[in-house]
Amino acid sequence: MDAKKQDEALAKQGPGRDRRRWPREAQPPNEAAPSIAPALEPLHFSTLELTPEDQFPAWQAHMAPLVEIRLPDGRSPEAGFPAEHTAWNLGGMLIVQQRAPAHSYVRSAAKLRSSSIDHWYVALPHNGRSWTEVDRRVAEGQPGKLEIRSLGYPFRGRTTDSEGVFVYLPRDLFADAAATLDAKNNSILSGNLASLLADYINSIEARLRSLTAEDLPRIVHATRSMIIACLAPPAEHAAAAEQLASVALMERARRYVHQNLDAAHLTPDSMCRALGVSRSRLYQLFEPSGGVLHYIQSRRLLAAHVALSDPADSRRIVAIAEAVGFSSAANFSRAFSKEFGYSPREVRSSVVLPRPAQPVSLAEQKNAASFEGWLKALGS
Repeated sequence: MDAKKQDEALAKQGPGRDRRRWPREAQPPNEAAPSIAPALEPLHFSTLELTPEDQFPAWQAHMAPLVEIRLPDGRSPEAGFPAEHTAWNLGGMLIVQQRAPAHSYVRSAAKLRSSSIDHWYVALPHNGRSWTEVDRRVAEGQPGKLEIRSLGYPFRGRTTDSEGVFVYLPRDLFADAAATLDAKNNSILSGNLASLLADYINSIEARLRSLTAEDLPRIVHATRSMIIACLAPPAEHAAAAEQLASVALMERARRYVHQNLDAAHLTPDSMCRALGVSRSRLYQLFEPSGGVLHYIQSRRLLAAHVALSDPADSRRIVAIAEAVGFSSAANFSRAFSKEFGYSPREVRSSVVLPRPAQPVSLAEQKNAASFEGWLKALGS
């Protein structure tokens, strides 16, 4: 059965809201639908609580897996080096938010020989300027302009006081586009596609604390596709732009679903109106997810599972079902049992059961308890 037919079947039995089969329970004002549990736990490093004379050596040690850090001429380590570094592990890539005073940096040939880290990274400065040299070619970084660079080649440079975000991606992720990336090493990306990628990275950074495990592999895939699109030859830009547009549209669609899980008007027709697309385009977009209504129902059931598994959530099962868009207790129970293999009551009764499959294991992330460990494990 194709996605469209699945949607039609779900529409006949799915969570309509026109007629309620039990009285609505009173809920506190402004109570939101249960959110999906966030998947990421950041790894934060800061020199702010150290004595001024200890700050720079600590930062040098923290950044040693990547580069050798030096102070500008005339600046003493005793003057202090207030810096912060927060890393987020998305499984297939790392995102780092960094703030640091002016310094110079070197990734030498000797460090390359002793290091197994050869990832690509994309830098997006929020403020400050930098100058980085690779093979006597200097790239000048500035706020809002994307830089792409390989950790598999030596480089050196300097930066003013700066703050920005860095995205580290394993080289193997670009195995089919290695030549394209190598040709653009140490480049400043420009054009409309680069602006779209910068906006996308900014939007990911803003949502890091709320991303779910289901989101992570899709974000990695989308980021890879957008980087390749930015570096593609001009003849391929039309297809690349179309791919980027689909990625952005799917992100808007997912956000709309998440924000309207409990709404009676959450239907393919309402989504078409909200997103400004045709019904056929919407079905095409959700074809890999089994159809629009299948995706909506899966998200509703996952939200219900999270709520039922939360010992702090004392709502009745029927209230949780209604909060995620089901108006029939029987329909909810059948759909839930089919999705997870056990009933809502079993979850609420604290029976030890497997949670919905998560594509990224937090336990595996925590085994690498340092930024260096995360870098070395990236892509393995």
